[in-house]
Amino acid sequence: MPTEPARILLHICCAPCSTYTINRLRELGFEVTGFWFNPNIHPYSEHQLRLETLRRYASIINLPLIEEPGYEMVNFLRAVCGRERFRVRCKICYEMRLLRTAVRARERGFDFFTTTLLISPYQDQAAIKEIGEKVGKEIGVEFFFENFRRGWAERGKLAREYNLYRQQYCGCIFSEWERYDKKGAEEFWD
Repeated sequence: MPTEPARILLHICCAPCSTYTINRLRELGFEVTGFWFNPNIHPYSEHQLRLETLRRYASIINLPLIEEPGYEMVNFLRAVCGRERFRVRCKICYEMRLLRTAVRARERGFDFFTTTLLISPYQDQAAIKEIGEKVGKEIGVEFFFENFRRGWAERGKLAREYNLYRQQYCGCIFSEWERYDKKGAEEFWD
């Protein structure tokens, strides 16, 4: 039996989604480190606001946090160009973020990696699981899957309790458009 808890690198999309997820992983006995890499988030000011909120929350709960340097929005846009439709672009986005998380997890000796994206009822959980497992096998670090959605209400409660910034769209420019002009976006995609 190992004497130390398994180390897990948790990709974090935003502070609110990290609340329940971190608590649950710690409850399961993991030593959790957060990882920030979200090239999809647009505009830059939104990216920075979400990062600053996560930094503040991480300091409150003593969460070690690894931040991927830079802002790779251009790489995200190039990757989804011509494939901007909801769910199609999302799979590309999941793969970008999970691949980078797996690479950093392997480089730094983590036992597992996972993502806060698994808590959201708006994300394609089956696709995230499939991509996470595929990337994990390719990179050589195990993807940890749990349906964190049962913690969605707790996530909201904790986000309010800690006064965390709660965004109104997933992150990319297309999700923002769909959030505020659903009819216009649907007409465009059809």
